[in-house]
Amino acid sequence: MTPYLMLTNTHKSFGAIKALRGASLNLYAGEVHALLGENGAGKSTLVKILAGVHQADKACFEIDGKPQKFYAPLDARKAGIAIIYQEPTLFPDLNIAENIFMGRQPKGALGNIDYSKMNQEVRSIMQRLEVNLSPQTKVDGLSIADQQVIEIAKALSLNAKILIMDEPTAALSLHEVERLFVIVRQLRLEGVAILLITHRLEEVFAETTRITIMRDGAFISEAATQDLTTDALIKLMVGRDLEDYYPERVTPSDVICLEVNNLSRQGIFKDINFQVKAGEILALAGLVGSGRSEIVRAIFGIDHLDTGEIYIDGVKIYTGDVQKAMEYGIALVPEDRRQQGLALDLSIDRNIGITVLSRISKYGFMPSNVEYLTANDWAKKLQLKSNALTDAASTLSGGNQQKVVLGKWLATAPKVLLIDEPTRGIDVGAKAEVYKIMADLAQNGIAIVMVSSELPEVIGMADRVLVICEGQIQAQLAKDELSEARILEAALPKGHYHKESQA
Repeated sequence: MTPYLMLTNTHKSFGAIKALRGASLNLYAGEVHALLGENGAGKSTLVKILAGVHQADKACFEIDGKPQKFYAPLDARKAGIAIIYQEPTLFPDLNIAENIFMGRQPKGALGNIDYSKMNQEVRSIMQRLEVNLSPQTKVDGLSIADQQVIEIAKALSLNAKILIMDEPTAALSLHEVERLFVIVRQLRLEGVAILLITHRLEEVFAETTRITIMRDGAFISEAATQDLTTDALIKLMVGRDLEDYYPERVTPSDVICLEVNNLSRQGIFKDINFQVKAGEILALAGLVGSGRSEIVRAIFGIDHLDTGEIYIDGVKIYTGDVQKAMEYGIALVPEDRRQQGLALDLSIDRNIGITVLSRISKYGFMPSNVEYLTANDWAKKLQLKSNALTDAASTLSGGNQQKVVLGKWLATAPKVLLIDEPTRGIDVGAKAEVYKIMADLAQNGIAIVMVSSELPEVIGMADRVLVICEGQIQAQLAKDELSEARILEAALPKGHYHKESQA
C-alpha cells in the first residue's frame, strides 16, 4: 500500500540554524498518525512546510503520487491539507457558517450570497460529525472545543484529505477530548489521513496506529504504535533512558504545614477542608471547570473567599491578599504560564527576580548585578537552558519557561507551593525534569498542592489525591488507592459515570 502523503529527505535552515536535517514522514489514507518529539525537534517546522508557510530548502514531496511544492498556504489548502491549531483562528464576531465559508461564500443567481445554501451545507457537515451546532450561532462565547469542531467542519467543506492536529486537546476537558476523538475516529473511517501532534502519550497509545519520531530536526524512527512501550517511546524521543520518570519519593513528615477549613466561594466551590504536611504532594484532580484552579487561586489571595480560614504552620493568615500570602510563605505557579506567570518581553533574569525585588533592593535601588546573580543561582539549580539570562523569556521553550516561573516563585523561599497544571504543553523530557524538581522540593520540606488534569501525572507524583466535582471534595484517595478509574468515578457528576461506562 502506497502512502497518500510522502515527504522524504527534508532540509530547512534559518540562517546558520539547521531546523530540519533529512526529516521524513509517510501518511496513509484512513490512519491516525502521531508525530512526536521534544520541543525543538523540528515538528513545527515540518508542519509549516506541509502548510505552505515555509518552503523546504530540499525535499521530495508527493501527495497521491503527484510531486508537490507549496509556495503559500493556499497551495496546501488546494492540495487537500488542513491544520487544526491548539488555539482556533476564527472570527469571533461572525457566525459559524460565515467562518466556515469565509472568502468563498456560495452565490445566488443575482450574485448575492446564498445564505440558505451556506447554512444547509454547514448543517450537513455538522450532521456528518454528529455535532449539534447551529450555522447561525455566533462564534464569540463558544468553547475552545466547539471552535475546534468548526475548524474541522471548515476543513471538510474544503474536501480536505489530510488533517493535521497540533496539540488539539491541551485546553479541553475529559468529555471534550472524548467528543473530539469520536470525530477523529469517524474521519479515519471515511479515509481522511490524520496527523496528531501531542505531548499526551496516553492519547498516542489510545488513538493512533503509527508513530513517527523526530529528534534534533532529523527522522529517528517510524513504528506501529502497538510495537512500542511508553519507555521505548520516551527513549526514542529524548535519546536516552529517563530513569525514574516519576521519581522515588520519601515519606512526608507528620508536621502540618498548610490547613484550610470551610473554604467557600458562592457558585464556585463549597466546604473545602484539607491539610498538607511538610514534604507532601497533594493533588487536586477533577474535570476542567470543577473548581480546582479557583481553590488554589483563593488560597493565594487572588480570588476572594466568602467563608473559610487558612493556616500556615498553625498560624491563621489573612485571606484575600496576595502580598500577605507571600509573606507567610505561599507561592503560586499559575495554569497559564504565558499569560499569568511570565512577562514574555522582559528578560529571563528580570522574570525570576521580580518577586523578590523588595528584598534584594536597598533603599529602593537595585545593587548592581544582584538581580542577575539571584536569577543565575536559580537557573543553575533548575538546569535552565538559555543562550543568556538577559534574553527575553519569549525565546525559551515551553519547558524552560515553566522553569523560569518555578524559579520566580522558589526565589521567595516558600513553605507552600501551589502549582496548577505543572507540565501542560511541555515535552516528555521537560516533564521528567519538572517532576524531579517537585520531588526535590518535597524532600526539602516544601508542602506542594498540585492541580493536574493528566491522570498518569496525578498517580505518579501525588502522595494523596482530593477529587473535586462541581466545587466540592467527592473523594480522598491515598497513594495505594489510586487508579484512573477511581479518580474518574469520583470526578464525574453523579449518574454520569455509569452512563459513560455503559456507552
